[in-house]
Amino acid sequence: MIRFDVQPISQEWLAQARAHQNQLTKPPGALGFLEEVGVRLAAMQKTLKPRLGQGAVVVCAADHGVAAEGVSAYPSEVTAQMLLNFQAGGAAINQIARASDAQVYVLDVGINSPVPSPERVRSGTGNIVRGAAMTLTEAEQALQAGAKMARQAIAQGATLLAAGDMGIGNTTAAAALTAALLGLEARAVTGRGTGVDEARYQKKLEVVRIALERAQARLGALPRADPLALLAELGGLEMAAIAGVFLAGAEAGLPLVTDGFPVTAGALLACRMEPGVRDYLFAGHRSLEPGHTRQLEALGLRPILELDMRLGEGTGAVLSFPVLRAAAAVMAGMATFAQAGVSQAGEP
Repeated sequence: MIRFDVQPISQEWLAQARAHQNQLTKPPGALGFLEEVGVRLAAMQKTLKPRLGQGAVVVCAADHGVAAEGVSAYPSEVTAQMLLNFQAGGAAINQIARASDAQVYVLDVGINSPVPSPERVRSGTGNIVRGAAMTLTEAEQALQAGAKMARQAIAQGATLLAAGDMGIGNTTAAAALTAALLGLEARAVTGRGTGVDEARYQKKLEVVRIALERAQARLGALPRADPLALLAELGGLEMAAIAGVFLAGAEAGLPLVTDGFPVTAGALLACRMEPGVRDYLFAGHRSLEPGHTRQLEALGLRPILELDMRLGEGTGAVLSFPVLRAAAAVMAGMATFAQAGVSQAGEP
């Protein structure tokens, strides 16, 4: 099994950072959740003066055989078309990354396209209604491809890291994988994805149910199954790569930012493989997909932003980068009461 050396965040540094935060020139808690974000960043970097520079987002793209079941409002060809759009700088993630001082890395691990790609593991997954999405070997290859791209981004100067997704049909695969990992029913985690109508939504629900029943027949009780086996049965190649991004990022000790539903499915998978990954995660935003709230609850993550977004691509994650930088700046730059000569509450 693939191993990553993920070290837990030091509890001593967390306590030291929290004590420092409470000495800054403001009433304790006055900056709300921003304070906890700053404390965690300080503990990750093992300094009371944390700093975040350039960010990076690895947009992982792949096609899904389950799209043949009519679960999306868009045809599968859109995946490859959008990949070109990312590379040309014309997508939403490119604009948001430009405004948020982030570099966009595009990773094709499974697009169904005649144009070759060095990291592509296969041209789309199998149809999860009828069989496994991929083999265990392919799941490992896709995961390693994501880890490799994350390490490249870090070597090129990334100080915080997000993952993004692109793949027609991927909210169906994300629903199946999330339900399996968390032991939930299909309806609890299945949303409308690209905005399908009621008939197509009911079809999508049925597809997720059937896929879960098929996987359970092969693996037994799904929440207790090996996470990589669950990924191979139900997931997407891009979700495997996303898990790799988060595993490699946590191994390097970087702050990691989740995006919406498919990306957080990859984060759940990474945490199931290496629980220490959770220490490094921040939720960039909360998607309108109902399953995303279930994922965040399972991970114990509070979203930084709530903007009713559901695009994917890493847009919500990267949009939160300036907030994370501000939290670090507050920790690093604010004076303490003693330094500023300001009286604390209760002092004469």
